[in-house]
Amino acid sequence: MFVLFLLLILGTLFLLRRGGHLHSPPWATPHRSPEAEAKRLLAERFARGDISSDDFLERASVLNWTPGSDTWETSKRKKRR
Repeated sequence: MFVLFLLLILGTLFLLRRGGHLHSPPWATPHRSPEAEAKRLLAERFARGDISSDDFLERASVLNWTPGSDTWETSKRKKRR
C-alpha cells in the first residue's frame, strides 16, 4: 500500500515537471553564458536610460548581437499540440 502511494506521488511529480507546471526551486539559478549575461546587462542599462540608443547599438554590435533577433538563454519549451 505504501509503495503504491509512493509511486503515485512520484508519477504526479514527474508529470507536473514534464508538463512545465513544476519549476526549479528559486535558489537554483540557471547557468547563463557570459555573452547572454552581457546582453541582459546591456538591455537593462538601455531600459533604465543609462546609455543612449547610439551607445546601445554600438555596444550590441561589439557583441555581434542584433537586438530583437534572439533572446538570452531562458527555458525554451516546445509547444505540444
